Amino acid sequence: MKYEIQPSQKSTIKITITFDKAEWEEANQKAYLQTRNRFTVNGFRKGKAPKHVIELNYGKGVFYEEALNNLFSEHYYEIVEKEKENYTVVGQPELSVEDICDEGAVLVATAPVKPDVKLGDYKGINITKVEYNVKDEDVEAELKRLQERNSRMVAVEDRAAETGDTATIDFAGSVDGEKFEGGTAENYSLVLGSGSFIPGFEEQVVGMKIGEEKDVNVRFPDDYHAENLKGKEAVFAVKLHKLEKKELPEINDEFIKDAAGAESVEAYKTETRERLEKQAQQKGESETENNIVRAITEKAEVEIPDAMIESQIDMMVRNAEYRLGMQYGGMKLADYLRYMGSNLEDFRKGYRAQAEDTVKSQLVIDKIIRQENIHAEEAEIDAKLEEFAKSANKTLDEYKKDVTDSQREYISNDLVVNKLFEFLKANNNLTLAAAEPDKKAEE
Repeated sequence: MKYEIQPSQKSTIKITITFDKAEWEEANQKAYLQTRNRFTVNGFRKGKAPKHVIELNYGKGVFYEEALNNLFSEHYYEIVEKEKENYTVVGQPELSVEDICDEGAVLVATAPVKPDVKLGDYKGINITKVEYNVKDEDVEAELKRLQERNSRMVAVEDRAAETGDTATIDFAGSVDGEKFEGGTAENYSLVLGSGSFIPGFEEQVVGMKIGEEKDVNVRFPDDYHAENLKGKEAVFAVKLHKLEKKELPEINDEFIKDAAGAESVEAYKTETRERLEKQAQQKGESETENNIVRAITEKAEVEIPDAMIESQIDMMVRNAEYRLGMQYGGMKLADYLRYMGSNLEDFRKGYRAQAEDTVKSQLVIDKIIRQENIHAEEAEIDAKLEEFAKSANKTLDEYKKDVTDSQREYISNDLVVNKLFEFLKANNNLTLAAAEPDKKAEE
């Protein structure tokens, strides 16, 4: 067997594998032995017909496909392993037959490979450094959330419904006198003022008394998700069964001890500030690093093979399906797409630009790591393992006995990435831009 590798279009290589007459005959004989039971020939028991007889009945090339598949499996991955210092294959190859005859066969595998990156400037760039400042009101907001989490609902019987109350209602909606799908419910729990219903509905329930019935007149928004209801005037027959309001506990040292385990309100505020400041620091550093990656990636040039982008999209789709299942009680992606009136092809297309950016960033980071010879020393890995050992109340030697090669590699990669960002921060111009915590996002 001989092979030749040539660079091809869009970060692919063309591997031409040539098999001589003896190799080709051996492959066909092997294919015959593997598949002879599939063929029926008059005068022979199944699986007992000689090779040349089967070829006479089914055609000379009857074993070619099996023979080529065997040769590919036996030699392709061996070639890829042998050439891994020169090329990193990142996807399955496209196969074609360049020549086939009694004298041998030539198989061509066109494989996507990890592309080289032409780096732009990655040192001396002006980059925005992000910092988040924790204020007193942020700490108070955390205290308020703790109070909300420990609230309880109490019945309201001596007044009409107010904004903030939880109302238990029956409702039946109709358009032009006809009820519509999804417009009817009994004993529905609605927080007034939450904006859960279409505009104007909750405001008209405010003021109702327990046992009261009322027609609520509303208009569906022009961009409403149901096509048959967009912009339509509707009437909901509403009956109010029950009212409840949220009762908040008093904030004092006793409450804090029970709810948060802190010694006092002031101790809780101190602990909360420290936690928020740590979170703010981590968030600021993460966004600063994202700004660095974005800046150096924009200046780089790379031709990314489709196989790498599709692989990244596969990962994103799997993550999306996992999140759907976690957030919506095991919902399947297929059910979600059907509900949204979409399909998997369009869903994947929505991830393509993000996938391209992600893959490009990974390639750029990897190129800089290699170009700057950033690596983790064995002593640094052991130092990190010693930290883990202390947490587990073990000696380093005891702890290392259970550490696998993959775990050690993970630690090494983590150290390398940390070193990379230390290098990039030290070699670029970071300009401070203070930012306030995104309270809505945090909630």
